[in-house]
Amino acid sequence: MPLQVELVAADRLVWSGVASSVSARTIEGDIGVLPGHTPVLAILAEGEVRIDPVEGAAVVAHAGGGFLSIERDRVTIVSENASMASAGGTPT
Repeated sequence: MPLQVELVAADRLVWSGVASSVSARTIEGDIGVLPGHTPVLAILAEGEVRIDPVEGAAVVAHAGGGFLSIERDRVTIVSENASMASAGGTPT
């Protein structure tokens, strides 16, 4: 089962879709997420968020802190400011 991913800035939805993996930088180090990952709530450090959609090219965004939540193959990334560095698939 793929991951359902949402990348949200304080004022807008930056990207939403189905992905095979997600990687991000937390204050405790880098984290990689694949389907079936255990639940996690982590504080994001400023840095790159990479989303590998099931279809299309990788999505790379810059997040300026925030948090990452993983629960039941659903990944939610919330950042005060997030901007796309590059996009594959269809950003929302």
